Amino acid sequence: MILLMQFCVLGFATAPFEIETPAMPDPIPAPWLTYHLAHPGPSKAVPADPNCAIYYGGKYHLHYIYQSHGASFAHVTSDDMVHWEWQETILTPPLAGHGMFSGTALLTKEGKAAIIYHGADSDRNHIAFAKNDALSQWTKPMAVEPRTADGKPADMRHWDPDCWRIGDTYYALSGGEDPTIATSKDLKNWLFQGVLFHPDFPADLGVAREEDVSCANMFKLGDKWMLLCISHGLGARYYLGDFQDGQYLPDHHALLNWAGWDLFAPESLLTPDGRRVMWAWSTPGVFVDQRVARTKKFDRLMEELQSGIQSLPRELSLDDDGMLEIRPLRELTQLRTHQKEVEDITIKSGDTQVLEDMEGDTIELEVVFDAPQASEFGLRILANAKGENGFKIASGTDRDTITLDYVELPFRLKDGEDLTLRIFIDKGMIEVFANDRQAAVAWHEYEPENQHIALYANGADVKVNKVTCWSMKSIY
Repeated sequence: MILLMQFCVLGFATAPFEIETPAMPDPIPAPWLTYHLAHPGPSKAVPADPNCAIYYGGKYHLHYIYQSHGASFAHVTSDDMVHWEWQETILTPPLAGHGMFSGTALLTKEGKAAIIYHGADSDRNHIAFAKNDALSQWTKPMAVEPRTADGKPADMRHWDPDCWRIGDTYYALSGGEDPTIATSKDLKNWLFQGVLFHPDFPADLGVAREEDVSCANMFKLGDKWMLLCISHGLGARYYLGDFQDGQYLPDHHALLNWAGWDLFAPESLLTPDGRRVMWAWSTPGVFVDQRVARTKKFDRLMEELQSGIQSLPRELSLDDDGMLEIRPLRELTQLRTHQKEVEDITIKSGDTQVLEDMEGDTIELEVVFDAPQASEFGLRILANAKGENGFKIASGTDRDTITLDYVELPFRLKDGEDLTLRIFIDKGMIEVFANDRQAAVAWHEYEPENQHIALYANGADVKVNKVTCWSMKSIY
């Protein structure tokens, strides 16, 4: 629905303009993804960073950047984080007075929803407060202007912000290289505290203290504070650590992305039952030079797929050793249909076995390898009828990675450990979760007749305890 109106929903009058509500075309193009959230148009979603996610007023709310009168926040709502409904685009330059760039949502001390974000072309970060439970009306944006203890404007970069609360104090991060932090009691008056990272930032963390911190999202995860973010050269990544002397001291850093912008601009929310759930923008296109270059370009996919593709929602938690666990959102199981399974398969070394009556390009697979000892084993998906070509997923003993075609995903099996892979195939988009502690997004161009699944092994026989396959229903 497109309306021509004069609006005051952000607290001030504006000139008439068209309010856009993104909508799926009818019919939906055949190559489009079926169970990933992706922008339907009519405008393009470039970039398509997810932003300002929150559970509020009995609904899940997610915003993402797209182009409508400039950089705007599309607004989608859901009861289950699986099926989404587009709302009117209210957070847009004609109403806000600036474009909408990276930001997050928060609950105030009073339990009201607010958003903090970077105002494109304003050189400032801004806060706005929801005026209703539907998040369809907002106050006029208010610039975040930290001052030093002597009342002078802070010498800082105003860039991708985040805001969180510890006790009765709000903390606001401003991103970029060596990000800064400010504090407030009321979200209006901000005291500049200096750089975010503690002086004892570990030299052996595997990343420089000055690395770009953009699309930042800080939250408590277990007994750690997690900083979910990107650098523009690396894509999605995270720190785990704690606050010391008012500054963030990480003790762990790892990537969530290993090729191009396959996973970029992460954002998360807290569910009513206490789960931390994240999304990230995923695109086969690369717009700047990457330190994690991709060997494939996927030009045809870029022409066929929707713009603004979001990854499947992931549940984040910490294990007993304080390491990150990553699982697909449990609500995704409601999309499963037509279950098929086969048990107790032995793949002889050097053999390839095509699974009968298991194929498709809109499916979920769960494959359990029994403590494998082969130097290489795995499967090929979207393969031909002989199990050849296709997208290879490979592991092996004494390996520190799982191969996902063009991606080497850091992962090592423990002694005697089974390997459980959950594989989501949605046309040319593939997501793989390994033993709940690693996950990746990848892409594959395939011919429509190549939808077969084949298991293989080299160096030793491999036993497969079970393969389960489900067709996945559309979310649209």
